[in-house]
Parts: sequence; C-alpha cells; structure tokens
Amino acid sequence: AKLWRDELTMNNMNKSYIAHIVSVSSDGPRGDKIRSSLLAKNINNLMLLCDQCHRRIDKEDVNGNPEDLLIKMKMEHESRIELLTSLAPEKKTHVILYGSNIGNQASPLSFQISAQALLPDKYPADIHGIELGIKNSLINDKEELFWKMETENLERQFKEKVEPIKIHHPIKSFSVFGLAPQPLLIKLGTLFTDIYEVDVYQRHREPATWNWQNNDSFEGFKIIEPNDFSGIPVLNLSLSATISNDRIEKLFESKLSIWTITHNNPDMDFLKSKSILSEFKKTCRHFFDIAKAKHGQDCELHVFPAMPVSAAIEFGRLWMPKADMKMVIYDQNKSRNGFYQTINI
Repeated sequence: AKLWRDELTMNNMNKSYIAHIVSVSSDGPRGDKIRSSLLAKNINNLMLLCDQCHRRIDKEDVNGNPEDLLIKMKMEHESRIELLTSLAPEKKTHVILYGSNIGNQASPLSFQISAQALLPDKYPADIHGIELGIKNSLINDKEELFWKMETENLERQFKEKVEPIKIHHPIKSFSVFGLAPQPLLIKLGTLFTDIYEVDVYQRHREPATWNWQNNDSFEGFKIIEPNDFSGIPVLNLSLSATISNDRIEKLFESKLSIWTITHNNPDMDFLKSKSILSEFKKTCRHFFDIAKAKHGQDCELHVFPAMPVSAAIEFGRLWMPKADMKMVIYDQNKSRNGFYQTINI
C-alpha cells in the first residue's frame, strides 16, 4: 500500500505507523519480559506499516504473525529496497513497449512485467514506459489496411515519443519489448538504428519470462549462399521454423537467388541468451555486406522471416539505409495461403 497518498482523494498524506515486532510492553503482541524494553527503540525491531497491516499483526491475527515471520518479512523487504536504491543513475533506461495484433490475438505486453526483466542491471527511467502500438484495434494482419495503418502509426509514434528523447533527453538508453508481426518489428528496428544504446528483450515460452537465460549449447548460425547470384535476391530467415524454398519460389515468376540464414535446430524458443542474439547480429551484418557485394546496392532484397521477436528488431537495427539494399518484407498467414508481401523498407 502507498503510505503517502489517500487512494480515494489522491491527496498526499502520511498514513504510516511505526510497528514493533517485539512489543514495547512485555504483555503486548510478541512481548517479552526482558527483550521488550531492550528492543523498544532498536531499528531491527521496527517496521513501517499501513494502518490495516498494523492492526492485523497487533490485534486481529497476532498468532498468525509470530516474531520469526515478521523478521523474515522485514529482511526480504529491506533487501529488495536496498537493491533498488543502490542502482546508479546511469542505469536508468527508457522502456519501449510495442505491441500489435498477431492474427486474432492482441498483444499482452505489460510495463510491470517488462520492468522486472531489467533488474538488477537497469531500471526504468519513468513509471509508465513508452507505448507505441495501437490499442484495441479491430483490424488484424490478414488485411492490407493493417500494414498501412500500423506502419504509419509506428512512424508517427516513434517521431513524437522517441526521437525527442534521442535528441534532448540526458538518458540515451532504451530497453525494447515487442510483440507484433515480424515485418513491423523489423520496421521498429530500422527506426532505432544501431547508433543508440538499445537493449532488445525476448519473451521466452519455457520458462515464461522476459528475463534472459543461460544457453551454452547453441552451435551457431550459418549462411547458405545461392548457387547462382543472377536472380532476384531473397533472404530466407529460418530461425524459429524452417521455411522451404518452394514456399518462396511459388510467389515469383522470375529467377531467384535465395540466401538462407539458419541454425541446426530451428524452433520457437531457441533464442535464450543475449550471447545468441549477439551472434545473430554479427551473422546478419556479414550477410548484408556479402549480399550487397554479389547483387549490388540498387537491388531489392525480398525477406521471408521466421524468427524470434528480438531477432526481428535487431535485424532491422543492423540495416543501414544509405549502404544496404532496400527490403521487401513478407509475412506468413494461413488465411492468405502462405507468405505475402507486407511492407517495403
């Protein structure tokens, strides 16, 4: 409970009580003939409580709140506060939340859950975070209007809410949490670029958390080059699932040069650690350089992604508008019978 504010009127007030674990009097709650007088003013015996909790431990449920339980509660709370207050100002970061409908499912992004994933390395610069998505949209990603609306909204929201921070705010660190179709996450990454300090987070399925895990068993990414470089350049990103080339080829009448970035075991929850994401970024930067050398800068790169959200954002951040090929991003949708073109970058 907040001890400095009336939740009804929202006026500032002090409604805190200094409670004693061992009562001041020997016949009080958890009192002791010898220790009560000795601990009366000892900070280790004092707790700051609201009126409701104070009455509960001293009157309503004394037996349910023994000394050892209250000491444990006090220690856990003080340890948590000590951690939070020890964080240096340079560890502040702007929390960016970008959610959009994926099929018929709305994004379940939460600032509170996202903020917990920052600790203990970083902590939020404000108490709300910066939301970039469209709330309560009834349009889903199988509709053409969806991509136009979402892209325009993302660009405008970014320009209004994020760019002023990048230019004027003393804190230049951003922590990005995204749950949206992959083309839009790639677009978000291109807006940030790789110039600013950005930490991108991944929502894991098992365990269900935004916190990075340890994974030392990952064997690395591989770039598979096409046999012939004279066709339309295509990138097959088979990371969270395997995309067979025939699913791509049926969309084109012209000759293709299909590049593939993949790994030994594509699945939806492989990207457990920051080190894997870092390795992915190095692989993509290498791909952009060699693909441009083979096809030239003026070609369009057709991108077919099956990748985790953090990888999609970082893929967009690595793309350099003045140096790399323009991109056409595709998305998979069952109601559209497979992949279809969504946005151009």
